[in-house]
Amino acid sequence: MIDNSRVKLIQKLEVTDLDGEKVMIDFSSGKYFLLKGAANEIWDYIQDPIAVSDILQRLMNVYEVSEETCRESTYSFLNQLKNYAFITIE
Repeated sequence: MIDNSRVKLIQKLEVTDLDGEKVMIDFSSGKYFLLKGAANEIWDYIQDPIAVSDILQRLMNVYEVSEETCRESTYSFLNQLKNYAFITIE
């Protein structure tokens, strides 16, 4: 993955907002996921195809964090979503 990669959501999940956190349920696998902090924003951003660089820029505008930390954390989360087959990264 590089900053110019594009993220596309391929599996819609049931998502419920609970006091600033998101609970996502994958009925096909029976698993559920709790999203906190920046993961909430990333999930919202990827509802439409988006470049990783755009995600990073938006997060940097919201959070006081170094670019390197932002990139590492974002890449890690996106890779987790890819491993669960929720997104593609091209």
